[in-house]
Amino acid sequence: MKLPTKILSVIGLLLVAAVAALAIAISYEADCEAPPQVAAGGETMQAIAYRCYGSPDVLALETVPKPVPGETEILVRVRAAGVNPLDWHYMRGSPYVMRLASGIGRPGDSRLGVDFAGVVESTGAKVTRFRPGDAVFGGGWGSFAEYLLVDEDQAVVAKPDNISFAEAAAVPVAGITALQALRDKGGVEAGDKVLINGASGGVGPFAVQIARHLGAEVTGVCSARNADMVRELGADRVLDYREVSYLDLDDRYDVIVDNVGNYGLLENRRVMQPDGTMVLVGGPSGDWIGPLIRPLSAVVINPFVDEEFAPFISRFNVADIQLLADLLASGAIRPVIDRRYTLDELPDAIRYSEEGHARAKIIVEMDE
Repeated sequence: MKLPTKILSVIGLLLVAAVAALAIAISYEADCEAPPQVAAGGETMQAIAYRCYGSPDVLALETVPKPVPGETEILVRVRAAGVNPLDWHYMRGSPYVMRLASGIGRPGDSRLGVDFAGVVESTGAKVTRFRPGDAVFGGGWGSFAEYLLVDEDQAVVAKPDNISFAEAAAVPVAGITALQALRDKGGVEAGDKVLINGASGGVGPFAVQIARHLGAEVTGVCSARNADMVRELGADRVLDYREVSYLDLDDRYDVIVDNVGNYGLLENRRVMQPDGTMVLVGGPSGDWIGPLIRPLSAVVINPFVDEEFAPFISRFNVADIQLLADLLASGAIRPVIDRRYTLDELPDAIRYSEEGHARAKIIVEMDE
């Protein structure tokens, strides 16, 4: 064997060993840690914590120190919080690659939950946007708790008076995802034909309403039991996926928002306009490469086709949360709530979310 070949062989073996070591490291699951002792005399609150990865059984309602706002932070008394697939992905640390950020072996941050709505209890010295008593909603880490700290520059805005705290808590993650998928990735304009695959889950109802608000002609795909709801939200046409595949029809769409991922990318080309866009919001699950297959496939396919397959991750920002608040205030969109749970029932709420059959949003409400 010539020297260059030997060197390449050694490099290849080292790469394989490195990948194997990384795979072992990120899939390792440590035992749950005991909660830390709470100092006597300090103010406390109830909060959900997860101190290891696993099923909803790892979620515990704990007594923890009540947070104190820093100079630019607001302390919100949480009145309601929304449940999202994001929550149980963090709970399970799945897919494993996300543990590179959330923690190897066990989570580095025991808090959980993003969507919230509540009342400002106190503010830091430099806060100018909010004052105690303001009703607010938005996104902040650790919303499954009685109190939550949020920086005033984060995605938090005043709650419209015409919606409840529970309704407001249903909006942030799902609403932002629908808005940015349609407007930013899909470039939806008035007159476009838009298909929402998975129109009755968390993101789907907002996608139907926002697409209509943008002036699109909307087709929603869902089960028969949810057809009336999707139609009432503004869909021009509703397809029961158990009875008919949208791939077998003659319609062509300018934008497809895919919350399900039940058909291959190339299969969807036959129902897309030549310059159409398919926004990949949801897809296959799995601990390893399953969730990555569709985004990677899109990168490979896009240079060779006229259509665009657009992998997508939403991003919180104040402007878009405010836009959603304005749409709520005007009645252009409205949240739909499936089930409500109390904070100590969060494991059951997460189990229901993981089943994948929720009809719109799942909400956790706090005691007043």
